[in-house]
Amino acid sequence: MGTVNFLWNLTKNYFTFGLIGLTISDRYASIVPVGGISMSPTFNPHDDSSVRSLTRDFVIVEKLCLEKYKFSLGDVVVFSSRTNHKEKNIKRITALLSDLVSTPHYDAVVIPEGDCWVEGDNQAWSLDSRSFGPIPLGLVRGRVTHVVWPPHRFVKVERMTPKSIAPF
Repeated sequence: MGTVNFLWNLTKNYFTFGLIGLTISDRYASIVPVGGISMSPTFNPHDDSSVRSLTRDFVIVEKLCLEKYKFSLGDVVVFSSRTNHKEKNIKRITALLSDLVSTPHYDAVVIPEGDCWVEGDNQAWSLDSRSFGPIPLGLVRGRVTHVVWPPHRFVKVERMTPKSIAPF
């Protein structure tokens, strides 16, 4: 009888903590890995494939900004791909509503309401709005606030305006 009680209580506790963790991850914040070099040097500044799993950056993504789509120029955001909803990308917002953007692929684009223009900090290695155009804010899954791993890189992610982003 004692063992059954113990297992039942253990199961209830794991289930409760699992639901709490899922709610926090879904509604408030989560920790996600950053792959690739498109956001270097902000993320993964020393991307060496031989030790990638040990040095890859992990970041906190806060989701409270999604309530009223409170984004600003220079925010780093996580968004879903238009073509594959399971694929997540991390880029910096460089233009919002009514901003004018000019790129080699597009003569001039005025950002429509409900969209934003995103670019990677490492423009030479980034697949971003310069390739696929503006993205709907509805695809944004959260704003990156801090790098939390590796420990020596624990830092707040600063908002940088497009003029302060140096070409890589």
